[in-house]
Amino acid sequence: MLSGMPTRSRKTAKPSATPKRARSAAAASKSKARKQDYTSPARLKKIFAGLDQLFPQAECALKHSNAFQLLVATILSAQCTDERVNKVTPDLFAKYPTPRDLAAAQQEVLEQDIKSTGFFRNKAKSIIGAAKKIVAEFGGDVPRTMEELLTLPGVARKTGNVVLGTAYGIASGLVVDTHVFRITHRLKLTTSNTPEKVEQDLMKIVPRERWISFSHQVIWFGRKICVARKPLCPSCPLELICDAPDKTV
Repeated sequence: MLSGMPTRSRKTAKPSATPKRARSAAAASKSKARKQDYTSPARLKKIFAGLDQLFPQAECALKHSNAFQLLVATILSAQCTDERVNKVTPDLFAKYPTPRDLAAAQQEVLEQDIKSTGFFRNKAKSIIGAAKKIVAEFGGDVPRTMEELLTLPGVARKTGNVVLGTAYGIASGLVVDTHVFRITHRLKLTTSNTPEKVEQDLMKIVPRERWISFSHQVIWFGRKICVARKPLCPSCPLELICDAPDKTV
């Protein structure tokens, strides 16, 4: 090489991904694929079939004769079992048969009527407030849209979905109570951490014609089989497609 001539630097090839990085990428890809599979049409079909097998005629457990009674019962069911609510409501509805009757109720008296359901002060305030609004703004009838229901004291989306779906047969969304929240996470149909976000996730993967029945079925499933502690996995038709970390098999 002649003295004084510039030397040409050699380009070094970039090292390829290390085996460790490659393995990490592959693992991430597989993990993503597995996550996507949890909501695949084939898996969802098996879940729906299992629920249909267990609870083909699932209905709301709260006893009621009309939409207003269901609204009141659902408000009472917050942080309380449906069984307890069903023990309170027969006498309650006999004493206050119409929205006008509850709108005129004295809060202190109503509190004692519903005391065993817990949080009775807030519940009494909400029930009286809802009854007054229904009488004053809706002609004594429970409204039939989510937007209107959400204007009533004590009513959030869960209560609105219960009333619309059960009383009126209107599929406005899915009821997400403690059972639906727990089981849809166990089945890995959602990873969201609020009932509102879980509902949005479910609305994307559950056919609209199943929104009402799916909620009822999952609630009964949570009460009878997929209970919070020690779920009865050996007798569950979904056991083969479930890999929840707290399985009992």
